[in-house]
Amino acid sequence: MKFLIQRVSKASVSVDNTKVASINEGYLIFMGIGIEDTEEIANKWVEKTLKLRLFPDEKGKTNLSIKEVEGEILLVSQFTLYANCYKGNRPTFNEAAHPTKAKELYEYIIGQFKKEIPKVESGIFGADMKVSLLNDGPFTILLD
Repeated sequence: MKFLIQRVSKASVSVDNTKVASINEGYLIFMGIGIEDTEEIANKWVEKTLKLRLFPDEKGKTNLSIKEVEGEILLVSQFTLYANCYKGNRPTFNEAAHPTKAKELYEYIIGQFKKEIPKVESGIFGADMKVSLLNDGPFTILLD
């Protein structure tokens, strides 16, 4: 499992020129699910994400978690995080989970975040999405 977490001032997802999700301050998380991933692994990444201290405190130090700043989360499925570019010029995605399994875990993770964060939005699994964001910092973390 891979989470590419971006601290954002705002972010949104559109499908067919229609906005389907948007957040203000919080995390935009691009999420890749691999063939070996399970709900147990998903739980660890959700817990880790919630505990990360990526927001500035009153002294400007990154010392606050998303829960402490009452931030929002936007989740976007992105199998391309599993791109393998070692051979040739066209990436392969052999380590990405089959779409059926990936969608199940994606929806499970959305549910886990919703238990902890008041506003959790998501893109549409498998859709051609347009993602817009205002990266805050910029601050980007890769959990894998």
